[in-house]
Amino acid sequence: MKKNPAAHFWILVSTVGISGISQGMLLPLVAIIFEQDGLSSSLNGMNATALYIGILLASPFMEAPLRRFGYKPIILAGGLTVAVALALFPVWKGFWFWFMLRFLIGIGDHMLHFGAQTWITATSPENRRGRNVSVYGLFFGIGFAVGPLLTRLVEINEALPFIISSVLSVISWLFVWLLKNDSPEMDGAGSAGTYLGTFSRFGKVLKIAWVSLLPPLGYGFLEASLNGNFPVLALRNGLDISSVSIILPAFSIGGILFQFPLGIMSDRFGRRNVLMGIMLSGFIFFIAAGIFHKTALGLLICFFLAGMAVGTTFSLGISYMADLLPKQLLPAGNLMCGIFFSIGSVTGPFIGGLAIQYTEGATFFYMISALLLMIFAALYFFKQPRPLETRPAAG
Repeated sequence: MKKNPAAHFWILVSTVGISGISQGMLLPLVAIIFEQDGLSSSLNGMNATALYIGILLASPFMEAPLRRFGYKPIILAGGLTVAVALALFPVWKGFWFWFMLRFLIGIGDHMLHFGAQTWITATSPENRRGRNVSVYGLFFGIGFAVGPLLTRLVEINEALPFIISSVLSVISWLFVWLLKNDSPEMDGAGSAGTYLGTFSRFGKVLKIAWVSLLPPLGYGFLEASLNGNFPVLALRNGLDISSVSIILPAFSIGGILFQFPLGIMSDRFGRRNVLMGIMLSGFIFFIAAGIFHKTALGLLICFFLAGMAVGTTFSLGISYMADLLPKQLLPAGNLMCGIFFSIGSVTGPFIGGLAIQYTEGATFFYMISALLLMIFAALYFFKQPRPLETRPAAG
């Protein structure tokens, strides 16, 4: 395919949107199937962690192949892994078989996102980076919100949602073949394409841009704990299931509506300034959620406002990371954003569960508020480095 920047960009974000559909479908679908089969809630939750374990274990080994083969083969390999794993779910229903399939989907999805995310951040001009990454986040968010709708197909046939999701993944995978391959900039070091070089660059990313990794961590913590812990807290506080099913999506809707506007604002007013603003706003809205934690309408409003504020935290964190790092460190920086997001996703439900189990009332929401306030403080006290073009390239 002849180089067409616009078509190139839209193929990448559409692929990410399809990935969002498969992820958004898989979490509730497998949980529903296992629940109907009588599996305990603890084992059900344990099976869901396979996705994040796949992301965490694979992350350190992705940069070297990306530098060696380029963006396109990594995205193709990840997309094919996801499509095949989804198609295999109906073959045999078993706890460990499905655990392994979700583990493979975690690896495949991370390969796909890592390749697309790095490609977009590396090729976007700085004055449009926030916009482009926010569109990337918007497409994934819409896909993730649409995904659960496929779970209704299980009433027709248990295999149907898996098959449709696999077919969609294959279609998006075929479009990636149209793209012309490209590779990230090298840093001139002999270890550029080795795993030793990857860990060396991880250290450089932490030294230069550690503060940009905190928003992805916070978003992973927030998203996983809201989805995993809030329904339990709400039911214990006397809210019914129908209220929970309305309140939770309000957060996602707020994030989707403000993903693009906040991305544009970050291009105009600076990533750090916008991130500080949304962290402080999120802190206030979750304090309010704690105050109104027994009121369905109050929680609905607070969740929508909180989604408007912090729903774009992950994509803005990626954009800020790309602002701080020289281009040759972008693959490592994108990997570390994914690693920190996964750490937040794994620890969030555990810590949130402890807060619900050993405390009463709204402590869960105050815990989230405290985390957002700490990230705000880190951003506020972070010493902004010199502009990228005046800094020496990392070698």
